[in-house]
Amino acid sequence: MKSVVFSDNEKFGYGFIEGDEYRFRDIQNGGDENYRHINEKEFGILQQNGNVLNNPDDFYVSQKGFDPNLILNNRFFGKIRLGLIKHGYLKFHDLEVPVGIYESEIISSDIGDLCAINKLSYLNHYIIKNHVIIQNVFEMQTTNHSKFGNGILKDGEDPDVRIKLHIMNENEGRSVYPFDSMIPADAYLWGKYRDRTALMKAFETLTDNSYSHERGWYGVVEDNCVIKGTRIIKDVNLGPSTYVKGADKLKNLTIKSREDEPTQLGEGITLVNGIVGPGSRIFYGVKAVRFICGENTNLKYGARLINSFLGDNSTISCCEVISNLIFPFHEQHHNNSFLISSTLKGQSNMAAGANIGSNHNSRGPDGEMEAGRGFWPALSSTIKFDSHFASFTLIDKGNYPYEINLRLPFCLLTSNRETGCREIMPAYWWMYNMYATERNGSKFNSRDNRIVKKQHIVTDYLAPDSVNEIIEGRQLIRKWTAESFNCTEKNAVDILENKTERLEKVCVSCCGVEKSKNTVSMIKPSEGYSAYGDMLLYYAVKEVGKWCYDNKLTFKQFEQSVKDEQNYMNWENIGGQLVPRFRLEQMFADLGNGKYSLWEEVHQQYDRWWDCYEEDKTIHSLAVLHKIFKKTALDRKDWEKSVLHLIKTRNYIDREVRKTKEKDYTNKFRKITFSNNAEHDAVIGCMEDNSFVQKCIRNSIEIDKQIESISFS
Repeated sequence: MKSVVFSDNEKFGYGFIEGDEYRFRDIQNGGDENYRHINEKEFGILQQNGNVLNNPDDFYVSQKGFDPNLILNNRFFGKIRLGLIKHGYLKFHDLEVPVGIYESEIISSDIGDLCAINKLSYLNHYIIKNHVIIQNVFEMQTTNHSKFGNGILKDGEDPDVRIKLHIMNENEGRSVYPFDSMIPADAYLWGKYRDRTALMKAFETLTDNSYSHERGWYGVVEDNCVIKGTRIIKDVNLGPSTYVKGADKLKNLTIKSREDEPTQLGEGITLVNGIVGPGSRIFYGVKAVRFICGENTNLKYGARLINSFLGDNSTISCCEVISNLIFPFHEQHHNNSFLISSTLKGQSNMAAGANIGSNHNSRGPDGEMEAGRGFWPALSSTIKFDSHFASFTLIDKGNYPYEINLRLPFCLLTSNRETGCREIMPAYWWMYNMYATERNGSKFNSRDNRIVKKQHIVTDYLAPDSVNEIIEGRQLIRKWTAESFNCTEKNAVDILENKTERLEKVCVSCCGVEKSKNTVSMIKPSEGYSAYGDMLLYYAVKEVGKWCYDNKLTFKQFEQSVKDEQNYMNWENIGGQLVPRFRLEQMFADLGNGKYSLWEEVHQQYDRWWDCYEEDKTIHSLAVLHKIFKKTALDRKDWEKSVLHLIKTRNYIDREVRKTKEKDYTNKFRKITFSNNAEHDAVIGCMEDNSFVQKCIRNSIEIDKQIESISFS
């Protein structure tokens, strides 16, 4: 540890960098042309008011106005520039403070118009913009090598000091360099495709190209920020309207904020080496180190976020999360934890007491887990690693002591209480919880409070990623049924579709799902297989029908316009945005060839993909429709059959939505705390008034109207 060194250098406040030490300060905040030197009278008043200026010649004030009587008991060192100062007050909620600078130490900094600064013990090399309140802050400084949370190097630095996020795997094999415009899509592509050397090099180059490597940039507090009761702020940029109250330590950060999406940092938090997105709220004892929080995120009540990326519209409280990449719309509360590096692909929920991962099961580091959209481990479930879960997997309460590779989407995974063996029910959500299934998309859309949506997010439960998993799931059910009955897959289809008596007598074993000698069995394989088929046809007809309706096409016109539909069968979930694989591969090739020089250009490519998403998805839907009918072109009879199936399925959805929600109203145990039905209805509401049930009925009417209006040719 370095010793404290005494110096009698009269140049205190100067020498931030070699050469013109103000060149970046002037780039950030303009030169001296809007300022003037103080006059002799003003200097006298400043001295009478207990102020110390180590160099009056380097003390500048705004030409718009300066009242020296509002500068009391301060010490100024180095070059100081003050904006407009006049009598008045700034008000923020119930806090009212007078404009001026009181009892503070200011070193080589700019302070903007109409600011209120009181008891700022140490301000060093900062640019404070306009209408800022700073009160009772111990230390606030910028070093000449500040990086503000970005994973870059400054001139002359050792590569070992570069900040990295060890996401997805704790052994650092998937580490990425954070940057303040990083979104989950960037982190996923960088962390996932480690075998592509040229791509990895391109990502590093994009990051280095996006930031200056020169020393001497100042920290900035943008307009309308409020900072009070905080101990340490070091190398931190604060966006407009950021509110900081009672923070313990903020170091090497970019806090993004906007007037319409203000960010709040609260009591007792410690944030080090990170990026915080606009609209986020972090408070009550949170500890976060080497992290990124996306837009509209919440960390609260002692949460610990380490080496992780938390996607937009997500909340973590009372929990520990280490080395994770979490896509948007994640909820985690009630003292559960990730003890393993995980990649969660969005719309996930960790129930109380859930424990993901455990101690080591080998001599190497912990493994990693990956789960598709809608991952939901139930109360007090304990899951081991390494594991993979398909989209919308619901895990029942229980202990899952072995690695799992579960490729059936919308399923229920249980651990048999008597035998301890695992059981799987495919298509559980579709068959038994349609209310939650249908509500999924609208629920997440209503919770999306982002003003500027940089990370594109698909919220429909039936989308190319989950539909492809359904196709794979049906293949697996046929395979496992054939193996269990020692027959061909063709015969297995007959057994599943006709639900023969043999199916009730023979256990369908799911080989390769669990790394153990235990038998993993399937519950209701015939019903699940049939439900998957209904889901596929419903998705395909609905999406094709909507596209034809919106674009005033007949089915045949659209079908004949599509070329190379098989290119649209493989998709990737990148941070919540779904992209056809061939588009992704083209961008990878372009990155390797140096076509992109900045991350902003990559983000623009994401935007172009998003503009194509509806058409890409519809072509995928057509390919699925052809796969179902085992044809390259449908005839009129096929289309009419498909339309009737969609209408029938919408009726089923409406019935099941109502049926699953009715349980909340008809279950007598749900009413035991109410004196009568009137009290129950006043608190919970009536079934007939349920807005989502009514919305589903309206959606069905609209979908039926659209599909019936589409001509075959």
